Amino acid sequence: MPSRSLSRLTLCAAAIGALAVAAFAVAPSVAAEDAVIIPPPAADAQETGLKTAVLAGGCFWGVQGVFQHTAGIASAVSGYSGGSKATADYSMVSTGSTGHAESVEIKYDPQKISYGKILQIFFSVVHDPTQLNRQGPDSGTQYRSAIFTTNAEQKKVADAYIAQLNAAKVYKKPIVTKVGALEAFYPAESYHQDYLTLHPSQPYIAYNDIPKVENLKKIFAENYIEKPTLVNAAKATN
Repeated sequence: MPSRSLSRLTLCAAAIGALAVAAFAVAPSVAAEDAVIIPPPAADAQETGLKTAVLAGGCFWGVQGVFQHTAGIASAVSGYSGGSKATADYSMVSTGSTGHAESVEIKYDPQKISYGKILQIFFSVVHDPTQLNRQGPDSGTQYRSAIFTTNAEQKKVADAYIAQLNAAKVYKKPIVTKVGALEAFYPAESYHQDYLTLHPSQPYIAYNDIPKVENLKKIFAENYIEKPTLVNAAKATN
């Protein structure tokens, strides 16, 4: 079994345990962190052609899983951003010393979903943007909330949206999400890809991530698709 899976299972057993698994079995709509209904951005990007967004919000399994169930997304790949190519490896990233954040590279069609809508989903159902260097049971800079922008317009929209949400006080605490230019994205190891779809009953996924997809379906019904857009579609159907 890959080291990442062993690490997650160990963490899950320690941080969540049998009670959490039992709680999910009784009430699958219960999430480790509740979604927050938020307004859309007042200003959005005006884009054409296939575009790229790179987001970090805790363990990339859940981030990828949500956007794979989002209409207009051509692909969502788990990986690493913020550090060097030499350290873009889970065994090193997991130490929290590489500068990398677990990230997801999202290719999207602006005619079907805007950059602003992607950010709205990101801030609402994907993660809690007020948590500094942690999400749920995971802690460390590799689990930080970050937006890696690919152009000046994305940065303008992201900065304005964070200011808008903070001004509206939609969260009890200020948003700590960092916005910065994307230098590089490095895809994660193959066993991380499509993890939510391939392992829906794994305790960590069941408790922390499946509820995020359920919240997407409930809060953003018009953007939800039942069949996920997978990286390894053939493997997932075997």
